[in-house]
Amino acid sequence: MTMRELSATNKKHGSVLNFDNYQTKNFYDELIGPKGRPRPLATPLIEQVNALSPKELRRLQKVAETALHQQGITFSVYGDKKGTEKIIPFDIIPRIVPGDEWARLERGLKQRIEALNLFIDDIYNEQRILKDKIIPEKLILSSACYLKQCIGLKPPGGIWIHITGTDLVRDGDGSYYVLEDNLRCPSGISYVLQNRAIQKRTFPSAFAAMKVRPVSNYGDHLYETLRHAAPKSAGEKVNIIVLTPGIYNAAYFEHAFLAQQMGVPLAEGSDLTVINDQVMLRTTRGFEKVDVIYRRIDDDFLDPQAFREDSMLGVPGIMECYRKGTVTLANAPGTGIADDKAVYAYVPQIIKYYLGEDAIIPNVPTYVCWDKKQREHVLANLHSLVVKAVNLSGGYGMLIGPQSSAAERTEFAARIRKNPRDYIAQPTLNLSRSPTMIGNAIEGRHVDFRPYILYGKSVFVLPGGLTRVALTKGSLVVNSSQGGGSKDTWVLEDGHA
Repeated sequence: MTMRELSATNKKHGSVLNFDNYQTKNFYDELIGPKGRPRPLATPLIEQVNALSPKELRRLQKVAETALHQQGITFSVYGDKKGTEKIIPFDIIPRIVPGDEWARLERGLKQRIEALNLFIDDIYNEQRILKDKIIPEKLILSSACYLKQCIGLKPPGGIWIHITGTDLVRDGDGSYYVLEDNLRCPSGISYVLQNRAIQKRTFPSAFAAMKVRPVSNYGDHLYETLRHAAPKSAGEKVNIIVLTPGIYNAAYFEHAFLAQQMGVPLAEGSDLTVINDQVMLRTTRGFEKVDVIYRRIDDDFLDPQAFREDSMLGVPGIMECYRKGTVTLANAPGTGIADDKAVYAYVPQIIKYYLGEDAIIPNVPTYVCWDKKQREHVLANLHSLVVKAVNLSGGYGMLIGPQSSAAERTEFAARIRKNPRDYIAQPTLNLSRSPTMIGNAIEGRHVDFRPYILYGKSVFVLPGGLTRVALTKGSLVVNSSQGGGSKDTWVLEDGHA
């Protein structure tokens, strides 16, 4: 049934349809097919949305936003003069991922994390991949994320990356690509869980009919992942904490939320000290040994004795404890070498080298500007490419060529020529769109997708993730710090459509 047929049917029953003027244009739409028909798997959801009046849809949207405010689900934007905390705009129309599509993504994500973990372990130990010239040694050694302090480290179980958020995008033909890996302190999982809690009450009949896979057990999986990472000296009783930079960090809500989900203490650096090569937590009962630290502090600030001397956030001596194996840090310091955006360009080769397999999910084609030939191509085509600074995130340090001015391109060309190692470029993808509530209408907006992967006894991929939405019409920037919003992601049971 087309959208017009749905519209006519519901008008007979006195309903006001909300997809009447919805346009997919030339974009891949997550819910609506190219001929204006709902994708088969999305039909129960579209029918429920269409059965509601615009007034009722707006009321549901308002209820969801109020719930987010009341639960304190906020984030901060550094330097925002309008206020320190705000909610990420939440859209009540979810994105849907069919079971068979998810099964392939899950295999691809597991493959990627296993290969990247082997890569990091190799880089800080034998460096076979450099000796075999699969990746230029100069590229690795010149990375700001390569930490000499981590050379020779052997994390428990050989696991460096315990928690990952990998960004996926879908191009105009519907194919998925990996946009980037987030291996240090990936954020956003708290919004996944809270969005779901709210979403289940928004369209309950569609949610029940479509056999949506649960995400609420993430805290249990995270706890077991961290417990598995404990040093052997921990014994049966493993003490785990979440280490936060404090209340002024943009993701502080998430740090507190995850500690609460796991039932473990949330601590700041000042709550910890090192006694006899053991990290200890100050409590009302005295000092307590800490075995595993889920740290949400960047490498540079973890330990003033090992990294930045002026850090007031970390714990003096914590790296020495880690090196001696009395405490585990998750994710391990040094993992950033594998999510350096220039190293990302080589991930297909990394997968082939360590696993002997082709990448199941391809990379977005990427030009590394440190290579002279590729740099010249980038400089000649800035108008059509997306340029990214390799050490920035959150949508900062980007040039979106087709939307840029001549002055901006001139500025970026100068930056690239001055520090070519610091920039990559990618073609401007025709990102998929998903129906989104915009004022009194439903319009298509570009989206990406961040699933979360845990590496413990085995690799676990949460069947869901954070769908980020570029709320500004035509914008390709989905980051919350740039005004993006979020949606719930419904991964359906395998075979269900």
